[in-house]
Amino acid sequence: MNEAVTDLLGILDLEPIEVNIFRGYCPEEERQRVFGGQVMAQALVAAQRTVDTDRVAHSLHGYFLRPGDPNAPILYDVDRIRDGKSFTTRRVVTIQHGRAIFNMSASFQVAEDGANYQMALPDVSGPEELTSWGDYLTTIADDLPTDASDWLNRPRPIETRPTRLLHPMKANVEDPPRQFIWFKAASEVPDDPGLQQVLLTYAVDMWLLDCSVLAHGFRFGDPDFQAASLDHAMWFQRPFRADEWLLLDAECISTGGARGLNRSNIYTQSGELVASANQEGLIRMRDSATQ
Repeated sequence: MNEAVTDLLGILDLEPIEVNIFRGYCPEEERQRVFGGQVMAQALVAAQRTVDTDRVAHSLHGYFLRPGDPNAPILYDVDRIRDGKSFTTRRVVTIQHGRAIFNMSASFQVAEDGANYQMALPDVSGPEELTSWGDYLTTIADDLPTDASDWLNRPRPIETRPTRLLHPMKANVEDPPRQFIWFKAASEVPDDPGLQQVLLTYAVDMWLLDCSVLAHGFRFGDPDFQAASLDHAMWFQRPFRADEWLLLDAECISTGGARGLNRSNIYTQSGELVASANQEGLIRMRDSATQ
């Protein structure tokens, strides 16, 4: 198994420390704050640990309250809101240094048959026809600062192949602000439906806020630009595997009030719509911000 994938699976394997309370850790990376996808994924793991195995998540809704400290453990406190015949509801409060940094509600359902309809897979190039993000970075290595190059080229658990390759250190404007990205775990992962959902939750947070940035040509490396996830919602519609190619179809819906709202659908390579995610994020230029 790919070492980066092994490390991620280890981070997602929370430590039970009391009934309904779990402890998670962060990777040994030089981050100013905890990656939001990690917090959401770990919160989903905590909720899953309190739910019967015949039920899988169909939705989650989370709010990012404070930046997470990457150098401190994270506690996940699960409230067993409801256990019904078909649905189970959990609330997870994520705590560091005695304060909540994230909270999430998640709903789980037993498997049921029902009428099927879905939006069609967009007409885009397949992953086999595209250049991987890692290979693209090697072509622009001389155009990247050393610290940025080291960070961007670190081993990653998620392999990505965008349909459009955009320089990560330059301002890019897309009209419409929409992107298509093929992605999957960088190696095979255990055959566990709950784990597939956790890995997808982790991965999708990497790209949604980018759509709001593309609407205006803001640049993440700009010291005057401030960006952060504010809230995130996901819906899981059909089974899938996170180690097989998935297409993220993401676009910005609206920006205003120093916030950007983005939506996405996630498809298998065969065209099944397996999940959807919406996210609102902070997009603010510091010189116009109220501190």
